[in-house]
Formats: sequence, C-alpha cells, structure tokens
Amino acid sequence: MSQFLSQSLTQRLALEQRLTPQLIQSMSILQKTVSDLETCVNEALESNAALEVAEPQETPSDADGRPPNDGQADTAEDSSGFARLDRFSRDYDLDAQERAPFSSRRTSAGSDRDPKMAAIANTPGRGINLHDYLRSQWSLVETDSNIQRAGEAIITSIDPDGYLRISFEEVADNSRPPLSVESAEAALPHIQCLDPAGVGARDTIECLLLQLDRMPGDNSVERTLIKNHLTDITHNRFPLVARSTGYTIGEINEAIKAMRSMLYLNPGFQVGDRSVPAIRPDVIVDYAETGGGLTVRLTRGNTPALGIRDDVLEMAKSKTTPKETRDFARQQIEAASALIDAVTFRKNRLLEVSRAIVEKQRDFFDIGPEGLLIFRMSDLAIEQSCDPSTISRTVADKYMQTPRGIFPLRYFFTGGTETDDGKSIGWDRVKTRVRGFVDAEDRTHPLSDEQIAIMLKKEGIEISRRTVAKYRQQLDIPNARQRRQF
Repeated sequence: MSQFLSQSLTQRLALEQRLTPQLIQSMSILQKTVSDLETCVNEALESNAALEVAEPQETPSDADGRPPNDGQADTAEDSSGFARLDRFSRDYDLDAQERAPFSSRRTSAGSDRDPKMAAIANTPGRGINLHDYLRSQWSLVETDSNIQRAGEAIITSIDPDGYLRISFEEVADNSRPPLSVESAEAALPHIQCLDPAGVGARDTIECLLLQLDRMPGDNSVERTLIKNHLTDITHNRFPLVARSTGYTIGEINEAIKAMRSMLYLNPGFQVGDRSVPAIRPDVIVDYAETGGGLTVRLTRGNTPALGIRDDVLEMAKSKTTPKETRDFARQQIEAASALIDAVTFRKNRLLEVSRAIVEKQRDFFDIGPEGLLIFRMSDLAIEQSCDPSTISRTVADKYMQTPRGIFPLRYFFTGGTETDDGKSIGWDRVKTRVRGFVDAEDRTHPLSDEQIAIMLKKEGIEISRRTVAKYRQQLDIPNARQRRQF
C-alpha cells in the first residue's frame, strides 16, 4: 500500500442554489410585521446616509387643501397668509409627521434634544404587580421582626396567580439570613389576610375557602361543597353530591352559580394590568362603496415612501469627489436601493396574497366561518409561481381587518374534506356545525361524540368519533357527562 500523497487538478460542473445577501434581506423584510418594518426602516434612516423619506408629490391645490376654484380668486391678504404659513411649516418642518409615515430621527448638530432621553420620557411607567401590592400592605402590619422577615420571604415566593407552591422549609432556607420554619408558619395566616382574598393559599380548596371567609351571610352550602365535593362538582356528579350531603339539586346549582360569580381560582391575576396588547392589522378589507365587491389595501405602515438623496447620488457620480468618499457613497446607495427593493417586494407580495385570500374565501365575508373553503399555501404558491415558504413568510404574524373582525392571515388557509356530493368543505365549517349541534342539544340528554358524528354524516360530512372529540376539545366544549344538567 502506497504511503505517498498526491494532488491532482480536476474540473467539475455542478448546479447549486445559493442565497444572495439581497435575497436574504428581502426574505427578512417580507417576514416582518408592520411595527417591525417601521422600526427597521427608522434604523436604516439613521445609519444610511443615502436613504431619505421621499417627499409627497405636489398637487395643484390651495394651501388649505381645496382644489383651485374657477375664476374666484381669494383676497391678497388670505393668499399671503396661507403662503407665510406654508413657508413657515416647511422651514421648521412642523408637518413632517403628517407628510410621511416614516420620519428620520436624525437631529441637527445644534439640537439639544437627546433621542434616547425622549424615548425614555415617552415610555409608560411600570404598573404595580402582585408582589409590590402585597409588600405595600405588609409594611403596615405590626408584628415582631422574625414574622416580618418571614412574611417578606413568603411574599417573594408567591406565584403571580397568588398561590404559595413551596414548603415552609424552602421559604426558610431561601431567606438570607435563614429563617426558622416556625416563623414562616406563623407569618402565613397574616399574609392570607391581605388583599386580594385567597392570596397565599397552597391549593385550590384553601384558596376558595379563604375567599368564602370574607363573604357575608350564610355560606354553609358552598363551604361543604368546596371542602368535600369539589372533585365531584368538577366532573358534574351532582346526584352523588346530593345523596352525600342531603342538599337538593336546585340548592347545589344555586351554590355553584354563587361561587362562579364571587370566587376566583387565580386571585393574584386581579392585581396589575393584564390587558392584551392591541393588534395592528397589516391589511384592510372592506366593502366597496360602489357595489357589493371588496376592496383590499395595505395599512399605512406597509408602504413607506423611501428614496435616495440627490446630493449623495451626485457625490457618487462626480469625478471631483475623492475616491474614498465616492466609494462610500456608492455603498450607501447600494444598501439603500436593496432596502427599497425589499420593501417594495414585501408590499407587492402581501397585496397579491391578500387579494388571493379575498377572492378564494369570498363566502367568509358574507356568511362567516361557515363559508371557509379548502385553501392551502401550496396551492397558492403554485398559482403565484413561488415556493410555499414564501407564502408562509408573507402571512407570518400578520393580520387582516375585515367587516367581521380582525383575523390572522393564516386563519384563511385551512384544510378540509369533501361531502358526499363532491363539495369541498373546510374544517372550520365542520367545527361550526359541531358547536351548533351542542348549542341546540337537550341539556338533560346531551349528545355524545358518536351521535354528533352520525348527525354530521347525515349532512354528507363523514368523520370519525375521534375527530369529533378532537374538534370538541379545540372548541373548549366539555364532554357529554360534564355538559349534562340535572
């Protein structure tokens, strides 16, 4: 066997696919939401010397925005006043925010305004949380120093929903310096007297009983049900509870209604702002004013008016400009052009996909979710001669505002099945029929999953009992036993 190594020069022809930096940037811009796009463009306006916000085209109109009148000229005083106002606004850039959805955050050399300080000043303050709320109450409780420290340690260990899920030993060991277990045990009843009611409970039963202790009136029925029969109530075993307690079904139902209206399973969530942030739609669909058709348009943030500065273009072309400056200007122009192309591609692709959705799912806008048809991303990708991943990036985290509400763009892409007569039907329509059957059922004899599958089969929709159970769970519908009313 030879122990010598040899080298040789060969040629090989191969075809491979590579992503250029421009294509990578285009795909990244395509996937951004409207808020992320605004942030990206604003950052580019700060870092790229060639990029600017394009000025809107001037239209022949008066200074107040009205079209010119026919032969009825304004007085010289009004004209001069509007001219001065318009010149003043342009000189001091007072209407920059109104002219364009994106504005550069560059500041002049003599400006004392710090953008970072301005951003900090406009940031909303941090809302109070459960721990801060409990500490503010605990500081007013008069106890000895050991219990005071133990109470602070317990408050730190309470979960955001209000429960204490660790043992007294862990609370004592986690404290610095360590506490005694007896101090933690003595401090817990004081913590459980704080607001909101039920905080510091170690399980659901204790949480509900702590809240019930603060309720006025006779709560003996509710207390008995919570202490001894909470599991049976959860599984809707009312006859068993009635036999065990001697209460009637009516008394049990009234007690359960009272508990649902007055008690909270997660008392800690009552403190602080738990509001869901508002959704900003990327596409707006509305009925046309001229007829029954639909109009599709992008929201303002999707169409930034970007351009390249003329002075940078002249700098890149001029032979009198130093070579280093000219090369820098060309690099900035290339980067700005790539960003403008990517934003334009995103706008066109998003508009094409949105129009295809509206055209395919036209019945949804008239009758609701029951009108959704089978519509897959792969089918749309074939129609638009692109890869399915491009469609997926286009609709990712984007929302459409419709006359029926705001929906994710992914919502309109759904699978389905075919009825016996060959008509395609989306899965959302099947779910709607399942909910319709449940809503119309006799609560004393609720429908089983097998019965719902049989009823769907009579309508030409043949699915299995397991599929019905899966859709019922997705719709957050309990099973037949738990839906039964006694």
